Amino acid sequence: MNPQLFLAFLVVAAALACTPGVDWAYTIAAGLRQRSFVPAVAGLCGGYILHTVLLVAGLAAVLAGMPGVLGWITLAGAGYLLWLGVGTLRSWRGASFSAHAAGAAGTQLRTFLQGMGTSGINPKGLLFYVALIPQFVSSEAALPVPVQSGLLGMTFVALAGLVYTVVALLSRTLLQSRPGAARAVTLASGIIMVALGAVLLGEQLLPFAASHIQ
Repeated sequence: MNPQLFLAFLVVAAALACTPGVDWAYTIAAGLRQRSFVPAVAGLCGGYILHTVLLVAGLAAVLAGMPGVLGWITLAGAGYLLWLGVGTLRSWRGASFSAHAAGAAGTQLRTFLQGMGTSGINPKGLLFYVALIPQFVSSEAALPVPVQSGLLGMTFVALAGLVYTVVALLSRTLLQSRPGAARAVTLASGIIMVALGAVLLGEQLLPFAASHIQ
């Protein structure tokens, strides 16, 4: 691969992974409810692995060129984030870290799947892979374009996993003995999820409503 392009991608990808958003919110909220934050982080990374597979297979570009399909994906993602955010808001009063928090395999699997859905069904993540990664792929490099795309996609997965792990560890260290702060952070996480879901929903419904009014 082109070393300069790869280093530039590392800078951009790291900056994006370090930007607080719904992934951070889910990592912190799930980490407070579970004995381990690993299933939440693994689920979020799993969603981006799915985006990487779609990119390598060429399906991501196909979906990006089909506004109708992306619209339905956006609606599904908005509904999912609203549902996840409302569930987080309903639990914020009892949020606190406990070594005896639920850790059953079923709960961990659910946390993993919810994390995968959070990053995987988010159309913003799909567009990020379609719009950003191709800019750092060189047709003159020794590796084929699909291989370069896959390596860049997995590089972002690794960076995101590292950042989310650090966020989870720091939040646990800071909130473990502060139940009031844990409740406030959980509340903020739920608000972020609901707000993003509402924005995504509005992006799809407002143009639809405006076209019918005219």
